[in-house]
Amino acid sequence: MSKTIVYGVDVQFGDCDPAGIVFFPNYSRWMDAASHHYFAACGLAPWRAMADLPGCVGPPLLEIHTRFHTATTYGERIHIHTTVEEWRGKVFIQVHRVMRGDELICEGRETRALCVRDESGRLKAVPVPEFIRSACA
Repeated sequence: MSKTIVYGVDVQFGDCDPAGIVFFPNYSRWMDAASHHYFAACGLAPWRAMADLPGCVGPPLLEIHTRFHTATTYGERIHIHTTVEEWRGKVFIQVHRVMRGDELICEGRETRALCVRDESGRLKAVPVPEFIRSACA
């Protein structure tokens, strides 16, 4: 099992719809930020600066599933608990649990592929190196 890293978000007025409820795409934006924060908090260099993986562009999103349990509004502080649930060769599954204290707001499950730019400039998925997996363990 991988580490769980927590990323905090202060919900702003502009994150909400006219009813004062967080507009649902903002959860995807926050989970993406939590994903990048996760790897930095595990001690890894930014994807573009990863010397041990030349041409690295990071892990683009292949698939996402989100399940909402309750709403949030502006002025609230939420925390996104992120972990890597499974490593599968070139892809990995990352899970996000968005919490308000002990209350589960929503859950997100993302499938991402680790990609580099090849000689022609095209993106190419590559196996996740052991040094990345180890940093997250």
